[in-house]
Amino acid sequence: MRIITKTVVILSVVSLLADVASEMLYPVIPVYLKEIGFSVFLIGILEGVVNFTAGISKGYFGKMSDEKGVRLPFVKLGYLLSALSKPLMAVFVYPLWIFFVRTIDRLGKGVRTAARDALLSQEATPATKARVFGFHRGMDTVGAAIGPVLALLFLFFYPGDYKTLFYLAFIPGMLSILFIFFLKEKKQPVSTLGKGNFFSFFNYWKIANPDFRKVVPGLLLFALFNSSDIFLLLITKETIGENTLTILGVTFNSDTITIGAYIFYNLIYAAASYPMGILADKIGFKKIILFGFILFSIVYGGFAFNPSIGLIFILFSIYGIYAAATEGVIKAWITNLSHGENTATAIGFYTSCESVCALLASIIAGALWTNFGSTSTFITTATISLLVLIYFLLKIRNSPTQ
Repeated sequence: MRIITKTVVILSVVSLLADVASEMLYPVIPVYLKEIGFSVFLIGILEGVVNFTAGISKGYFGKMSDEKGVRLPFVKLGYLLSALSKPLMAVFVYPLWIFFVRTIDRLGKGVRTAARDALLSQEATPATKARVFGFHRGMDTVGAAIGPVLALLFLFFYPGDYKTLFYLAFIPGMLSILFIFFLKEKKQPVSTLGKGNFFSFFNYWKIANPDFRKVVPGLLLFALFNSSDIFLLLITKETIGENTLTILGVTFNSDTITIGAYIFYNLIYAAASYPMGILADKIGFKKIILFGFILFSIVYGGFAFNPSIGLIFILFSIYGIYAAATEGVIKAWITNLSHGENTATAIGFYTSCESVCALLASIIAGALWTNFGSTSTFITTATISLLVLIYFLLKIRNSPTQ
């Protein structure tokens, strides 16, 4: 039986192109916002609000997808909203408009995520689930590596021309939507959970199976201290300071080394995702995820003690393997523990809660950094990840779905 089906390939290409569009702008949005008058504090509020909006909406739209028994309309609308937001960033510079546009972008992610992952789940069996999600995550992350490279090349030749870059990001965004039209909707079982208000997806907890109720709290505790990757980039820049790196006669400063390390991380992540999926399907999701938690703890512990430039790249490579061992495998595990007719609701429930925890994690990390220094932030995070590992070892027994 073919594991990587046409639907999986198309959805993976769609994610790759959409990530090229998003990651082209990721390194420049903070710079652009400061240029048009946003303070660092206002940028923080903006990103917090829009990411919270995306996060909490994943559960609502996931439940709606199950209620209607369809996936593709949510996938199309979600990617369309994100694509349209790219050029709109360059139209006006008023703060209220920027808030509106960034919310549209992140809302697009909220609309599509659960329905898309439910489609991926439908294309796999419980025994091949991690490979399918691993392949998708790998392709998605290839886009995340290509995007910043394209942005750096463009800005090298056209420094400071951020508005044109926003327009260019619209191209891969629209291409991603065109690929969705090659997909055909299969008949879906309709959810039996019943209708409700915006937050009714939380009712899934009442009907979730016992393993789901054990696994999700552990994952959310981990998410509560897994702050934004921006803190890794900040500690990298802080650690490097005024040091430079010369390769083949070309000298790189802290900014270029930091961006280079981030691109390197994405390349490792992309390359390792599918192999980690294969391994997870063979030996069990829990073992691979716990292996990922150990790597995560090593990375955060390593960054706490002023690593050299060489060690920074080693830590980012380990971080890439951690991401490959957890991101796709966790979604595979969640879908295996969910009810077939409520798959999107289960994914939405988890990803909504995870997004809220991620927002709180960044607030906690920022507070620790501000009051006690960067070392305390990374030591605390590394310690909590080991405690989560102990929780899984004690509470979660192996089963066919784990």
